[in-house]
Amino acid sequence: VFSNNDEGLINKKLPKELLLRIFSFLDIVTLCRCAQISKAWNILALDGSNWQRIDLFNFQTDVEGRVVENISKRCGGFLRKLSLRGCIGVGDSSLKTFAQNCRNIEHLNLNGCTKITDSTCYSLSRFCSKLKHIQNYCHELVSLNLQSCSRITDEGVVQICRGCHRLQALCLSGCSNLTDASLTALGLNCPRLQILEAARCSHLTDAGFTLLARNCHELEKMDLEECILITDSTLIQLSIHCPKLQALSLSHCELITDDGILHLSNSTCGHERLRVLELDNCLLITDVALEHLENCRGLERLELYDCQQVTRAGIKRMRAQLPHVKVHAYFAPVTPPTAVAGSGQRLCRCCVIL
Repeated sequence: VFSNNDEGLINKKLPKELLLRIFSFLDIVTLCRCAQISKAWNILALDGSNWQRIDLFNFQTDVEGRVVENISKRCGGFLRKLSLRGCIGVGDSSLKTFAQNCRNIEHLNLNGCTKITDSTCYSLSRFCSKLKHIQNYCHELVSLNLQSCSRITDEGVVQICRGCHRLQALCLSGCSNLTDASLTALGLNCPRLQILEAARCSHLTDAGFTLLARNCHELEKMDLEECILITDSTLIQLSIHCPKLQALSLSHCELITDDGILHLSNSTCGHERLRVLELDNCLLITDVALEHLENCRGLERLELYDCQQVTRAGIKRMRAQLPHVKVHAYFAPVTPPTAVAGSGQRLCRCCVIL
């Protein structure tokens, strides 16, 4: 702790602008400690310019709504990036206050904030016009993470899309109530969308993804794991309208077949852009799909766990054409025949004796 003389000397030798610059490199814990040194340092440490990026994940169990409200009042228009990941104590009321006070927010992570509802989406869409990474209500928002916010419905997503036309990245994984109405809103309002994560959104269908693909030509990454209703029709539309697609997860999409992979591999994105393709538990995929993927010269990683009709020989043939690709697959070892009397214990290779 500085004495009064030491503090006075520092304040005299260093201008306020320089002290603020130094404080800007401190994390929030250190800033709070500095704020307790003296009145002068309290003013400097709590200056809104030092609180442009805040991540409260490490304090998630202690963060309640009033904490977010106090932060919003302190930071005001300075705050650009806020992560409330895992802060289950934060609800709609505090986020409405936040949206009203921090209208320049660009990046907002609400992953796991299970108390929030469509009301938060409305507040963000209405007040946060510069939000680049959004959960809700921010016109400049480019990235929004709503993962596992299971109370969010189509109404909330529609509000976000209508107010955030610059949205580039949206995570809706685990928002199990969503339907094609959300995809329609994205397609009609967010043409700059590059990343969509919609894993475990099991009500989404080909119709929604068709409209999305026809309007969002900038898509680069899509996670559609466990979107169990989609078929090859979705892949056909992505192949035609999304030439920049680089990463696609279709794990547990059990209606996808070799024909869908054919369209994907023969498309512009397949020939030039596709780097990652995940097909775990796509039970209709066979070695024929691997032959089609030989056209994807830039493919770097292929996931094939539990694709029961894919063989080692098929993977070997594909890797002869694409030696750089990393293929992740699993083949259960063959269980040896039952041991005859007196021959000792026999175990298959996947068993371990402790």
